[in-house]
Amino acid sequence: MATTYPETGIPFPKVEYERRQQKVFEAMARAKLDALVVTALGHGRYLTGYPGYGAYFAPFPLILVPGRVPTYVVREYEVTAVRADSCVEEIHSYTHRQQFAKVCADVLRRYGVHNQRVGFELSCWNLTPADLSALHEQLPDMTIADASSLVALVAAVKSELELGVMRDAIVMTDLAVQTFQDSLRDGVTEAEVAAAIDGAVKKVGGEIRSGNTNIIFGERTKLPHGFPSRHPIRNNEPAMIEIGGAKHGYAAGLVRGAVLGRHPETESLYGLSVEALESAIAAIKPGVTAGEVDAVARKVIDRSARPRAFRHRTGYQTGIHWSERGNISLEPGGAEILQAGMTFHMPLILFGESGHLFGCSEHVLVTEAGAEILSRTPRTLYRA
Repeated sequence: MATTYPETGIPFPKVEYERRQQKVFEAMARAKLDALVVTALGHGRYLTGYPGYGAYFAPFPLILVPGRVPTYVVREYEVTAVRADSCVEEIHSYTHRQQFAKVCADVLRRYGVHNQRVGFELSCWNLTPADLSALHEQLPDMTIADASSLVALVAAVKSELELGVMRDAIVMTDLAVQTFQDSLRDGVTEAEVAAAIDGAVKKVGGEIRSGNTNIIFGERTKLPHGFPSRHPIRNNEPAMIEIGGAKHGYAAGLVRGAVLGRHPETESLYGLSVEALESAIAAIKPGVTAGEVDAVARKVIDRSARPRAFRHRTGYQTGIHWSERGNISLEPGGAEILQAGMTFHMPLILFGESGHLFGCSEHVLVTEAGAEILSRTPRTLYRA
């Protein structure tokens, strides 16, 4: 009889993970792949439930072969956790890093794909050139194909279960931003505001995405990512927050700006950011490309008095794998076609002449009718 442990288990019914895996198998067939080796932690979590906490040591590949059960190759130390927190029953282990390639190769041989076309997430985190080289030495007849975006494109379209979780997450995001605004006063520090947010969210049983809270005041708004410090805000200074509520690993981020008193430069930046953001949101609908949405936002900024203010992308795919490489990006030339059920965070953060970064974002769901705004927080600049 299987052992159960408190506070473990997959957050969704097993049939949901089977649905996701089937969608990936269908994508593999279109890509003419005989097998897929999933190493990006967010993609593995999407397909199995396991968060990948133990995978800092070496890759934890999830091996998908048509006609075979999904198979994990994991560090022996983590086997119990993988069994407790994933829906995968077939698990093979290695003890030391140098054993990873041999154990993984043995599984691929057993499944008869050692000399076939196998997809790898070459552009994603958690797979190094050394890992791939060691595996190829074990299987010199294997054809390596780049499948970096395969799982990401499947995961981009959310099920109703996933959307329900994201809607719960954005409620925590809105609460966090409201607390940020309510806490602003002369002399309060970034760390004190962060603590107030943490307390407010925990009080209602919520969660903030770990490591993703950016709260910056005054001159520190010149930093692209400013984690809360003991720096205080003073009168006539700007403040900005980027934060994401989370549930079951799904995060829903939001950026909002505020000014304590007046700060003309950042106030002007914020207005331009909102204008570009609203234009981009209006362009979102099924069938348009990621690059087309980006171009709409960029056009607004290009015709302003600050054409060099925008130095990044318009947005990115969100969900359980916020920071995975290979995700859809709303950027120049992006060829991915938007579909109903996709979600995007769209942070239009602009550079001012003196170096301040300031702006606004929305978290949107693509629907058949266009873009649905998930947040309830007004995008107007908050004045304290």
